[in-house]
Amino acid sequence: MTDKRRIAVVLNDRANYGRLQPVMAAIKAHPDLELITLCGGTMVLDRFDRPLDVVREDGFSIDSEIYLELEGSTPLTMAKSVGFGVVEYTSELARLDPDVVLIIGDRYESFAAAIAASYLNMVIAHIQGGEVSGSIDESARHCITKLAQYHFPSTARAAEYIIRMGERADTVFNFGCPSGDIVKSLDLTVGPELFRDGVGAPIDPSKPYALVLFHPVTTKLATKAEATEELLGATAQLGMQTVWLWPNIDAGSDHVSGAIRRYREQHDPSWLRLMKNFAPEDYLRVLSNATVALGNSSSFVRDSSFLGTPVVLIGDRQQARETAENVTRTVCVEAEILKTARAQLAHGHYPASTLYGKGDASEQIADKLSEVELYIQKRLDYVDQPA
Repeated sequence: MTDKRRIAVVLNDRANYGRLQPVMAAIKAHPDLELITLCGGTMVLDRFDRPLDVVREDGFSIDSEIYLELEGSTPLTMAKSVGFGVVEYTSELARLDPDVVLIIGDRYESFAAAIAASYLNMVIAHIQGGEVSGSIDESARHCITKLAQYHFPSTARAAEYIIRMGERADTVFNFGCPSGDIVKSLDLTVGPELFRDGVGAPIDPSKPYALVLFHPVTTKLATKAEATEELLGATAQLGMQTVWLWPNIDAGSDHVSGAIRRYREQHDPSWLRLMKNFAPEDYLRVLSNATVALGNSSSFVRDSSFLGTPVVLIGDRQQARETAENVTRTVCVEAEILKTARAQLAHGHYPASTLYGKGDASEQIADKLSEVELYIQKRLDYVDQPA
């Protein structure tokens, strides 16, 4: 038996791991903590290049592989996948019996893990709560907040919002976003080997390139193919080599992927390279050295803030999310995307921002997880407590 507090980290997609990797390292190195790793969602799927293999290559053991995704990428399959996730996470968390379940962000798979943990009377710690955005993620994020006992928001405003949601102020710790911890000590040099596993035109990282990551908006499925076509048209007119990552598995992703495939078949673009996945450090290298980034990924909001990469944030998937100076918003119309991208190209890189922290979050999170009181019963903090 060990006296160490056992922390179960839930990973459900490549972005989860990109933010949690330094936290996992800090937990693993902490003398009073033991790391448990559960990989579910797209982490285990070949079509996303099995990101859990990167987790293993980074020296972390995988304690559970959870298959919960129902194929189809529709609202129906997303809802059913939540159900499968609750069942599978319930079984695995009961088997592993951690002291704390650490969940990040707003994925529907993570929401399933939070439901399972809460009904198993397990303590939940939540990273990146209190933020505001678009799509169903907005609702899932706040649901996880209301299930969690402890909160590690990434900004001062997010911390304030969590407290205003009725969470106790002494359970909210604003240490910043952990992805900044990787940036702080990372060699940001990019070599051509990073693009070896993709398909399409070769990328010469010594020359300017654009980075594109465009996900479906789950509340606006009808126009996903058309929106992708608008972005493809604008990117083509930029006239520069482009690295484009495949979208996530959310409802509507097949419309996005289908539009990209049709464009490749019809135009055989000499400027476009498609990538499934990057390791967290490699993704930050690619983002840092991009001349401009276009799309609607949350990484273009938070990760880019540490790097100063000029970003064109398209549509309302990240509606109302806090952004640093390097981000310019625009609608998903070809002419407007092109105009905004050219303005960002003319500006060039921006100074690094501390909006999402100073790059020292992970060890603080690990330390706090080792010392907080483990309690189960939650109450709204602005409700009078019984005598």
